[in-house]
Amino acid sequence: MRNSHVESVQSIHRRQFLSRGGLTSIGLTAAQLAGLRRLAANESTQKSHRANSCVFIFLFGGPSHIDLWDMKPGAPKEIRGEFQPVATSVPGINVCEHVPLIAQQMDKICLLRSMTHRMPVHGPACSEIYTGRPYFGPPVTDQATPEDWPSLSSLVTQFGKHGGRLPDSAVLPWYTQFNGQDRRIAGQTGGRMGDHFDPFLVEGDPTLADFDVQGLRLPNDVDPQRFNARREFRRRLETQTAEKLQHLDNVRLMEERYASAERLIDASRTKSAFSLQHESAANRDRYGRTKFGQSLLLARRLVEAGISMITVNWDDESKVNKVSPHWDTHDENFSRLSKSLCPVFDHAFAAFIADLHERGLLDSTMVVAVGEFGRTPKIGRITQNGMTKPTGRDHWPHAFTALLAGGGVGGGQVYGATTSTGGYVDDKPVTPADLTATILSHLGIDPRQEWFDRFQGVQRRLSEGNPVPDLG
Repeated sequence: MRNSHVESVQSIHRRQFLSRGGLTSIGLTAAQLAGLRRLAANESTQKSHRANSCVFIFLFGGPSHIDLWDMKPGAPKEIRGEFQPVATSVPGINVCEHVPLIAQQMDKICLLRSMTHRMPVHGPACSEIYTGRPYFGPPVTDQATPEDWPSLSSLVTQFGKHGGRLPDSAVLPWYTQFNGQDRRIAGQTGGRMGDHFDPFLVEGDPTLADFDVQGLRLPNDVDPQRFNARREFRRRLETQTAEKLQHLDNVRLMEERYASAERLIDASRTKSAFSLQHESAANRDRYGRTKFGQSLLLARRLVEAGISMITVNWDDESKVNKVSPHWDTHDENFSRLSKSLCPVFDHAFAAFIADLHERGLLDSTMVVAVGEFGRTPKIGRITQNGMTKPTGRDHWPHAFTALLAGGGVGGGQVYGATTSTGGYVDDKPVTPADLTATILSHLGIDPRQEWFDRFQGVQRRLSEGNPVPDLG
């Protein structure tokens, strides 16, 4: 146990460091610095030995599985809905008529139709998907707290490969958050594991001509000469205190984060990795000039740059809709899917899968696209949200679909099955914990490893689930 004298010395050292131009002196916010940890010097790894990566696409709001990926054309009309199934590039597998481009990429995609959990409320359900753990508190909040479970991205930040100049985990183009709330949805950062394991946030709209990632360049009032002077002062300070304080965990973490930030700013190729300026107009058009499409294109560049875990959170202009924002189709389910949601997702996701494949990246990159739950099998049925209209579908966590591709997952297959109405899992159930364990295993991280829960003072496994078998 640390005595009070040691802890007071540590506290004084940290205050002095910050007051003398510490982390903020290079113009980075704490949230951006939090995701930057240990960086390795060796960047000579060849493409033939490319490390595994994962792109986790979160479809905020909960897409209707029964209208898109797990259609039931033989069910009554109030269940099967208005859409028609169409053939894909794989005989025997059908999907919705409004995702024709994805249908042509089905030979590379696995429809995991047996996702399931028990939480029908957005915030806790989002948290369970992001973290792989059932929400710890009452199902009444959508907003983050310091007691949140750590996200999958944060687990990778702590236990990942720590190679190259870039952080191990990145999130773009935002942390999911409901319009009008003052905090993000729960479970997206380090939570009770510590905010120094937050992923690197790439915030903004990559469709904009002036899109720029904050923290990758010096602020206007700090020129290179001034920055180097501060860096030299800090190094002299480190030399004077290193022997006395190097055993303190928090001091080591701070030094690692500062060194990470320095190298991130110094690396010219880092700025290129986070920029779309080097992409051809044709390729940008291929993905679609939407926030989601350009975010996926940026995710492909981050895969190429060596980032292990990239989370792409769905965002669109419907966030101001108080009844049905994003994929939360409580009203006009079929109109919103066919006219706004499906065209954007179909265009971008199909291009992303094809682009990874053409560049030889799909074998090493696991792609996962999923929402926090599905929608009610019966149109207009109210299960959680009383504002659900006769034209909409309410929340339904008991059965929904995840799209998987690459990373050793066999394409052109359906994994699991639901009942005749799409309401419950009938074969091979997969929980969010199992999905998390599958992704960690793909990244070379043992899900049985443990992290320290600072809130309750106990060790916990990275995942309580098991990797999904027979996906290859």
